[in-house]
Amino acid sequence: MDIPLTAVWFILFIVFVVAEIVTAGALVSIWFCFGALAAMFAAMGGASLTSQAVIFIAVSAVLLVLTKPFAGKLLNGRIQKTNAPALIGKQGIVTETVDNSSSAGAVKADGKIWSARSSDDKEIIAVGEKVVILDIQGVKLIVKREER
Repeated sequence: MDIPLTAVWFILFIVFVVAEIVTAGALVSIWFCFGALAAMFAAMGGASLTSQAVIFIAVSAVLLVLTKPFAGKLLNGRIQKTNAPALIGKQGIVTETVDNSSSAGAVKADGKIWSARSSDDKEIIAVGEKVVILDIQGVKLIVKREER
């Protein structure tokens, strides 16, 4: 039993649509969806398999080249930026003793609890002490005891 080429292209279209949905808006296969549809219509019109493949590749490539720059800008607008660098220079309160030797410590700053390390490896900062945020490394605040 031979499967008609229109069915093959339709199945490929469905596969690309599902891949696009699964990747949650990352725009991974949308171009191939349209390429598969174009090839399916070519198959319906009686085009050869070679012509269908060329149409699939050409439509996918043209759409990719023409829309990728716009898609990148659209997706970049969705990325949520944090204001974490704005914490540098601000004050925080130690909620878990900051001790670099045991890789422990937490500071409440700007209403959130952050992992924290002291800028001085030998310094241990007790719970309740005020600190100044010097830097952010990954998800850890680098702090020093506030001068009194």
